[in-house]
Amino acid sequence: MKTILDTIQTPNDLKKLSLKELSDLSREIRALILEVVSKKGGHLAPNLGVVELTLALHYVFDAPRDKIIWDVGHQCYTHKIITGRKDKFSMIRQYQGISGYPCREESEYDVYNTGHASTALSAALGLAVAREKNKEDYNVIAVVGDGSLTGGVSWEALNQIGHLRERVIIVLNYNEMSISQNVGAMSKYLSYLVSGQHYLRIKDHAKSFLKSVPVVGWPMIKIGRGIEETIEKMIFPGIFFTELGIRYIGPVQGHSLGSLIEVFQDAKSYQGPILIHCVTKKGRGYLPAQNNPEAFHGTSPFDIRTGKPKNNDTSVTYSSVFGQTMVKLGKEDPKIVAITAAMVDGTGLKSFAKEFPERLFDVGIAEQHAVDFATGLALGGFKPVVAVYSSFLQRAYDQLYHDVCLMDIPVIFILDRAGIVADDGPTHQGVNDIIYLRHLPNMVVMAPKDENELQNMMKSAFSYSHPVAIRFPKGKAVGVPLDKSWKEIPFGKGELLKEGENLILAFGSMVYPALKVAQRLQGKGISFSVVNARFAKPLDEELILRFAQPGRKIITLEEGVTAGGFGSSVRELLDCENKFDVRFKQIGLPMEIYPVGKVNQIKNMYRLDEEGLYQQILEFYNKIDNES
Repeated sequence: MKTILDTIQTPNDLKKLSLKELSDLSREIRALILEVVSKKGGHLAPNLGVVELTLALHYVFDAPRDKIIWDVGHQCYTHKIITGRKDKFSMIRQYQGISGYPCREESEYDVYNTGHASTALSAALGLAVAREKNKEDYNVIAVVGDGSLTGGVSWEALNQIGHLRERVIIVLNYNEMSISQNVGAMSKYLSYLVSGQHYLRIKDHAKSFLKSVPVVGWPMIKIGRGIEETIEKMIFPGIFFTELGIRYIGPVQGHSLGSLIEVFQDAKSYQGPILIHCVTKKGRGYLPAQNNPEAFHGTSPFDIRTGKPKNNDTSVTYSSVFGQTMVKLGKEDPKIVAITAAMVDGTGLKSFAKEFPERLFDVGIAEQHAVDFATGLALGGFKPVVAVYSSFLQRAYDQLYHDVCLMDIPVIFILDRAGIVADDGPTHQGVNDIIYLRHLPNMVVMAPKDENELQNMMKSAFSYSHPVAIRFPKGKAVGVPLDKSWKEIPFGKGELLKEGENLILAFGSMVYPALKVAQRLQGKGISFSVVNARFAKPLDEELILRFAQPGRKIITLEEGVTAGGFGSSVRELLDCENKFDVRFKQIGLPMEIYPVGKVNQIKNMYRLDEEGLYQQILEFYNKIDNES
């Protein structure tokens, strides 16, 4: 049986539908999203929450001529489905499929690549200014979540939007969530704005009644809207945005297609910046996601009937070991505090938050503030641990340099999702942290070979009296037993795991693959020592230089970009020591944009899996031998 969705090839097809047909379409789209995400995993709750909002935007505006920018972008599934990618939707976030985020290379409807929060307002204003200077005529719409407003760059953009007064339409999607529950004064303010839900219902009922009154209905609605705006200016808290120079409209029911279409139509004719405050429900239409939006923000495959994961993997993860270790450390030392940027659950801090709620600080999506906040805590005698995804710490680079490292303030940074990250594509790959951290003065850069070493690194880091970054991959840990008592990691010292003539120097996640490869090479009569580097900075120079003898081969392995990475630091050491007769090779990732895919697929592509490493080292060894 043909569905309404079958008739939608481009957003223009929406304009042929009645309000009832649009409502039916929203149910069909929710069913498709639920079906695909339950099988493949993905961002479920945020996408279920913006179906009507997306349909209303494309019904009223004329994309791609009109520019719609999705802040963060993990709520773009409906947008993708109705902009010609419905047939590819089953391959979302899959290797050689389509991205789970807006992607300019994928479609002309995707105006801006997004994966991190708080960028849309600045980009939208830039487009609006360019439009005016080019004497063009199109609308610019930024769809921004309430969580993104905790990011400082959003406020920098709002400040200039109010100053320049260009035509920019801001759709504020309020659902009380980023990934974790939203925090901070702005979240409370927006909650206050929408706290009177009975007011919204009365307003909608009154509007429906007046529309049904012949002749006088619409004039009365217009008069009522004028009165309402006057009252809002006097007593309603939307005055905050008005004082910034941005017209405020709302709150608007974010699941009422009629209300959304009406207010978007009005916004098109406004000659200046306007903010439309839409109230939505994350997980709308699927009860398990509505009741637990945090768990269904980004989910693995699950059973639609029960909402339970299909693969109930109870394997220990690095994140969970980090969380357990924080609780253990917190019990020993009351000065230890934890900071995260809207990632309490994702970084493994939920157990710490439960045990020590007064010592857990969730600053919202504000990584720059998180870093500087930590410096103040450290100067005040506390021992802050900042838990953040590797790719998100990039946003606080200047704070790391200027406010942490130049003053040598002992803050510990826990970098989850370091290295190759599955499914989310280029914006989430944690492959650059070694590069941007190791050249910072006073910064210590570490990576554990397994979860047991992670807990001992965390304990040891507090004794180093320097800023420390500890990186580890997403997902399963190695599966080794955990020491019951702490073992100190000597500062700047590696660990010799296997004796041999030449040297494989492996960092973090590459240590166990290095051991396996070295054993295989041993079977061919090729002898390599394997060293667990532990530190990318400072290097264990003494240990490395022991192998830096004429004709010896030294190979570095890292799950990161090689240009400026761990291997580069080893090369610099060898050059500095005039060890030009050492045969040296760096193995890692090239400096390029990585595709969407599973970790094993990407590692296989770049020959970072066990077989690829074996072949690379064997080729290098044979080439050197043939040249000798």
